[in-house]
Amino acid sequence: MNFTEGGVCAPKGFKAGGIHCGIRKNKEKKDLALIYSEKKAAAAAVYTQNLVKGAPLLVTQKNLEIPYAHAIICNSGNANTCNANGKEVAWEMCRLTAEKLGILPTDVIVASTGVIGQPLNIEPIKNGIGPLVESLSYNGSGAACEGIMTTDTVKKEVAVRFTIDGKTCTIGGIAKGSGMIHPNMATMLVFLTTDAAITPRMLAKALKEDTDDSFNMISVDGDTSTNDMVCILANGLAGNTPIETEGKAYEDFKKALSMVTTVLCRKIAKDGEGATKLIECAVLGASDRATAKQVAKSVICSSLVKAAMFGADANWGRILCAIGYSGADVDVTKIDVSFKSSAGEIAVCRQGCGVDFSEEIAKEILLKDEITILVNLNAGSEKAVAWGCDLTYEYVRINGDYRT
Repeated sequence: MNFTEGGVCAPKGFKAGGIHCGIRKNKEKKDLALIYSEKKAAAAAVYTQNLVKGAPLLVTQKNLEIPYAHAIICNSGNANTCNANGKEVAWEMCRLTAEKLGILPTDVIVASTGVIGQPLNIEPIKNGIGPLVESLSYNGSGAACEGIMTTDTVKKEVAVRFTIDGKTCTIGGIAKGSGMIHPNMATMLVFLTTDAAITPRMLAKALKEDTDDSFNMISVDGDTSTNDMVCILANGLAGNTPIETEGKAYEDFKKALSMVTTVLCRKIAKDGEGATKLIECAVLGASDRATAKQVAKSVICSSLVKAAMFGADANWGRILCAIGYSGADVDVTKIDVSFKSSAGEIAVCRQGCGVDFSEEIAKEILLKDEITILVNLNAGSEKAVAWGCDLTYEYVRINGDYRT
């Protein structure tokens, strides 16, 4: 399995595009994106667990009752949530897209991101659908990625090539996510494509299993969004024998999917609003996987841990504190904690107690922009990883005037 270029257009038969249609005031920023499969594809999605769900999610859920789709349409700048006519606008986006592409409206996945609670004017989208379809390209992943960004500062795209039954298959993905990122899928927009042949049932199974270990293990700020989801299209153009059951082909598909989603997770966490550092919490030695995940999440969600990482302060007590209130059944007298980065690794806690360490060396390690907090529970062989970012002054500034 190898990384490759092309994002969502790396798999065979996928085009993408992105334009500025007028939803956003800044004409330099794209605000409408489209991904199109030349062949109708098996489709699966997971959605936010927030009880307040954006209208596009509800329309997409209805469309995917028959789990196939041809296209994904998404706007940025306005989240189309809590609006009286939200469903009508979301459906109209599907209809307009389908009309230009010559497909059925029910074969369109619709998404929306941006400010919550403000009506979404369909006119800019209506006027932009034509140019958007014309912009579709086999090299259009980057443009589509720009079209779904809000407070993101970098594009998030990746692709992986792998082999099933001697056939070269590819999975590609783009994502947006910078704020309102918290476990309990979905808390960002992620669009995945693959040319592997796989049934809708197995595709949904793979996506759910992967999400539990990837996107559900990210937290930027503790807020679970209302509009966001992860979806995947599989058009089968790679020509492999369709994956219909568990087995080697299914496991290979899942490994490739995990490579893609892990990269996107790290990109999302590192680009957290105002963030200066990616924080990874790797938990080892857990009695079971659920415990490992519970501990890892609690550590990267802690505002005090996040603030300490911003200040390059090796305040390991905050990590034990986060583990202690996580609800996980652990023996705190067995816990080891270390900090690691490209500058090295340093142990700061052994068997639940502090050890002598150099504050100067620890600070050098924590000043890097990617930090790993290593937690060993010394209670078993299970492990888990969660991703987050530091908490900075800039986060407050961004969210203090986000709407205005």
